[in-house]
Amino acid sequence: MIRKFTPLILLVIIFGSIISPTNVFAQQTQTKVTFKVTDKKGVPIPFATVKVNRENDSLHPIEKVTDSSGTTLFDIASGHKYMVWITSVGHTPFHQGIAVMSNEAAFTFAMENEATTLDAVVIKSTKPILRQEDDKTIVDPENLAASSSSGYEVLEKVPGIFMDQDGNIYLNSTTSASVYINGREQKMSSADIASMLKSLPPNSISSIEILRTPSAKYDASGSGGVVNVVLKKGIKIGLNGSVNAGLQQGKYGTQFVGFNLNNSNGDLSTYMNVQATNKNSFEELNTDRLFAPDSILSQKALTTYPGKSYYLGYGLNYQLNKKWEISYDGRLSLNPGESHSTNNSLIRQISTDKLVSSTTTLGDNKNSSFFISQGISGKLSIDSLGSEWTTDISYNFSRNKTNQEFINQLTFPFTNNSSGNGDLNTDLNFLSFSSNLLWKLPKKFTLESGVKAT
Repeated sequence: MIRKFTPLILLVIIFGSIISPTNVFAQQTQTKVTFKVTDKKGVPIPFATVKVNRENDSLHPIEKVTDSSGTTLFDIASGHKYMVWITSVGHTPFHQGIAVMSNEAAFTFAMENEATTLDAVVIKSTKPILRQEDDKTIVDPENLAASSSSGYEVLEKVPGIFMDQDGNIYLNSTTSASVYINGREQKMSSADIASMLKSLPPNSISSIEILRTPSAKYDASGSGGVVNVVLKKGIKIGLNGSVNAGLQQGKYGTQFVGFNLNNSNGDLSTYMNVQATNKNSFEELNTDRLFAPDSILSQKALTTYPGKSYYLGYGLNYQLNKKWEISYDGRLSLNPGESHSTNNSLIRQISTDKLVSSTTTLGDNKNSSFFISQGISGKLSIDSLGSEWTTDISYNFSRNKTNQEFINQLTFPFTNNSSGNGDLNTDLNFLSFSSNLLWKLPKKFTLESGVKAT
């Protein structure tokens, strides 16, 4: 019997000798150990990473993160030596050996602040597009002009300004705003003002003033607000200038070239701005309209708009003394253009796809606009607070000519042609005189008074 069970007894003894160290290790006492992480001044460091492993066992670490008070809690076996590794953003990595010998142990570790050397710092600042000054919002169009081809496009991109297809400008009501150039109201139609703005180079605008509730200085007709386009006068030190040229190419192309010349010698400043543009654009319209239960009208229209624009701005500013200043400003623009349109209209039966009628309309328009503005103004600076008296007289002349010819060709079900033409000529003369007093009073009160005749 003894020989029969000897192998089994030996197997039990061997297996017991193998697992007994593990059982002994598993039965070791677990101790709650508190770790507190601070800096050298004793300020707790939250969200620091704490990693703990036995001194001779780096393959099985325990890792935790400190709370908002810089504290974390571990359950580890007592009676052993451990390595503690701590890392935190903005602090030098820290490690230290510890021995856990009793229950409820606590350790505090102080970390060094990490020394950081900054490279050279460059601070860049850009002028804000909008700023508020008294009763008006002033727009700096420099960034807008870089992506625009005319003054009209600059206005379209100004926040808070809405423009319809007829060139009307709206601010905060259903009434269109009045348009001023250098403080002078433009007594022209919306289409003529739009044409003039399209002839302005985008870099010729110094600022755009938006007055949503104009003061008594402006006409009562400005109930929809006032948009004042202030053009550059080039008052700079010495002689300087710039040349610009560009080409934009799509289905049709646009080319432009111009220069700006400024000269300032002491009290006298003169300036000149010249721009020439050759452009072409097109509009394509394809429509299908159901106008009867079994009939459809298909239209294909293509219109091209070739044209040119020439612009000249010039003037001077003379400082008589520390108080008196006079200015002269002149603007000329010429915009010859034309348009050619072809409109094909077909009427078909939907059920049979049978052609009912076919018509072609050809239209040619030739137009030209000429605009001249001459103005002289004087300003008296009363005090250092900004009180001033300004007097301005200006003359504007605008001429618009349009010649239209059209042909209607009925090609199906029979042939018939009709044609016609028309001429539209408009001349506008506008003379304006104004004198305004702006007086700055104590406690931020302002008195405005003036007279204006047109």
